[in-house]
Amino acid sequence: MNPDFDVLIIGGGPGGSTAAAYLAKANLSVAVFEGEKFPRPHVGESLVPATTRVLLETGVMDKVEKAGFLRKYGAAWSTAEEREVPRNGFTGMSYDWTAQVRFGERAQPGVDREYTFHVDRGKFDVILLEHAESLGATVFRETRVIGADLDDPGGVQITCRSGGEETTYTGRMLIDASGRQTMLGRQLKLKVPDPVFDQYAIHSWFEGLDRKALASDPKDIDYIFVHFLPINDSWVWQIPITDTVTSIGVVTQKHRFREANTDREKFFWDFIKTRPDLYEELRKTERVRPFKPEGDYSYSMERIAGDRFVMIGDAARFVDPIFSSGVSIALNTARLACADIVAASEANDFSHARFAQYEEMQRIGTRNWHEFISIYYRLNILFAAFVQDPRYRIDVLKLLQGDMYEEDPPILGEMREFVTTVENDPDHLWHPYVGSLRASRPEF
Repeated sequence: MNPDFDVLIIGGGPGGSTAAAYLAKANLSVAVFEGEKFPRPHVGESLVPATTRVLLETGVMDKVEKAGFLRKYGAAWSTAEEREVPRNGFTGMSYDWTAQVRFGERAQPGVDREYTFHVDRGKFDVILLEHAESLGATVFRETRVIGADLDDPGGVQITCRSGGEETTYTGRMLIDASGRQTMLGRQLKLKVPDPVFDQYAIHSWFEGLDRKALASDPKDIDYIFVHFLPINDSWVWQIPITDTVTSIGVVTQKHRFREANTDREKFFWDFIKTRPDLYEELRKTERVRPFKPEGDYSYSMERIAGDRFVMIGDAARFVDPIFSSGVSIALNTARLACADIVAASEANDFSHARFAQYEEMQRIGTRNWHEFISIYYRLNILFAAFVQDPRYRIDVLKLLQGDMYEEDPPILGEMREFVTTVENDPDHLWHPYVGSLRASRPEF
């Protein structure tokens, strides 16, 4: 086979664009195939600091800064619980059950600033894609990949559809960055639903929300907020998009939407009403986008690499959006995978074994993130106390910053031990506050 390109990439979102940038900088010929017309709205508007290293390495940071996205200095949690509850060994706990972290509290390798960004994904994704193109990547817009042939030892072939016509392209290897469409995972029948995080979200943008009214401290108004709802395993995100526009999303277990048997708007407002403080402020605003649902929230793949292919970002795994990890995982899995791909190209060997380091790092990161989110849901509103305790705060912040590729972080064991103690003791003072979602420690 005389391939058209060294590497073919399915998807021009953050993961695909970042992979294209890394590979183009390494002087590989790259083609990106994006099925949608950009700019397009997309969920996942808040970044975590781990994205900074990648934006710097690919050279796109200056363009992101010039776009004027709101800077994100930290994260905050609020609850509907106001009762005074014994601290039971925790120090620094706020009795109003709120908590905040500021990213600048911990220095992070590869990160040169104390903030990241809230982004309009329509604009952000265009910046990343056009940057990859400026580095030499070839971009096929509104061109959907409908199938891939991986059987030829000499390379891969994909079939694309654009404007009603089908075309084929060949490459030495393939990256699936198709997001939750999981093109390759579906074709190869590798996709496995997550039995625990069966979440469902409804979200929109609102003009004119008074963020000061919902913040316990004025300096927190441009943080991402997670508002716990007095409903098990349910919460609301609040993400500033501009000075006046805010993204609001309700996340809960999918079965609740099915059982409600109602329209999206009514479902959204019924959940918002369980937090009167949030409802009172949100009803004063103007909704500026239609309500949009997000399902199929959690899944994994039986494998994420093979001969001449790898999967990155949501095409490989998606857990839950509680800590705005999606874009960071897309960018960092692109970074990790591309290191192996460049080495494979230099050796002219794209066999499965060449991607072992990427698979291992992705396994570690996925396991840590899955467990962190599982324990978070088990802690429920007690997380607001846990994150404020000086014994644990910095180690929890490390995960919230997106540094999750350490084997068995001690903080996960400490969180796991604490929540298990509370769960197993019905007489424990904090037992009434633990969440109902349960997950065993993942083995992937």
